Amino acid sequence: MPALYVVQQSAKLRILNDRLQVEKEDESGMVETLYSVPLGQVSQVILFGNIGLTTPTIDRLLVQDCEVVFLTQNGDYRGSMAGSLNPHVPLRRVQYRRLDQPEFTLAMAIGFVKAKLAHQRALLLRHNRELGNPDIAAVCDQLQDRLDDVSRKTTLPALRGLEGSASAAYFSGYRRLFAEEWRFQDRNRRPPGDPVNVLLSFGYTLLAQAAKSAIQIVGLDPYAGFLHEYVYNRPALALDVMEEFRPVVDGVVLWACRSGQLIPDHFRPGPPERPVILDDEGKRRFIMAYEQRMDQTFSHPIRRQKIPMRQCLIEQARQAATCLQTGAPYQPMGFK
Repeated sequence: MPALYVVQQSAKLRILNDRLQVEKEDESGMVETLYSVPLGQVSQVILFGNIGLTTPTIDRLLVQDCEVVFLTQNGDYRGSMAGSLNPHVPLRRVQYRRLDQPEFTLAMAIGFVKAKLAHQRALLLRHNRELGNPDIAAVCDQLQDRLDDVSRKTTLPALRGLEGSASAAYFSGYRRLFAEEWRFQDRNRRPPGDPVNVLLSFGYTLLAQAAKSAIQIVGLDPYAGFLHEYVYNRPALALDVMEEFRPVVDGVVLWACRSGQLIPDHFRPGPPERPVILDDEGKRRFIMAYEQRMDQTFSHPIRRQKIPMRQCLIEQARQAATCLQTGAPYQPMGFK
């Protein structure tokens, strides 16, 4: 089921007749219903900025194990509210024991990096078929070299270093897919300094929340990962699993910018701590594009059937759980 996104500032959520209703009070004090959806059709609620919830709504969402994610108006993660933990204690015990096995930890991390680099290369190859850009072709060759070298890494720091250099190479090719009006030169964040980087950070935030939910659905601890180091309150395993799906977001950003779904006028200058700001209409348009992509079906190599991309995240989280239990290598999706 899809998430419900609320971007209208000063809106409030309430439950009415088993529907989740989004309301907003106008200047005269009249309450307008912006939209409402059946509660049973919402898997997650994602709030941007100053959005309120009534106490009965909070209670009902907790009872139904419907996670609420709180982001700033600009899409930075602030926290989440969820119901009780699932009872998968044996699986989590296996997960924690595996973290103390360096060889297994490295093997899992290698699987995540291989999946990411393969999908980044596939995206560039696909879009370069029509362009025939020699610089992009050279980047694809570099990514293949990195892929060939991944399995030879014997430590996590060395693997992370390779992943970092490969990502820098990837973005040097990815940026060539955008028109000059987007002012996209490289990947930067904290804060993102151009419209494309704003969209990438925004999309990765949405993807991270979806990956975290997928990890929790299968019963694993989202904070105990393998590729990403443990940092308090960072969902390391969710970030591990989302790595191979980052190019999905990259594809959404590319389509939105090249199709006219988003235009530079959807962005405005901001303060030094947030130099480029995406307006509310731009957020709605990007979320729509992101959700459409997550609803598209893909032939999953293990399930051997077509399922939505959102379900593919859950299947990859389930595969991670299987790897923990059996010691089998992590198998990527294999996007083309």
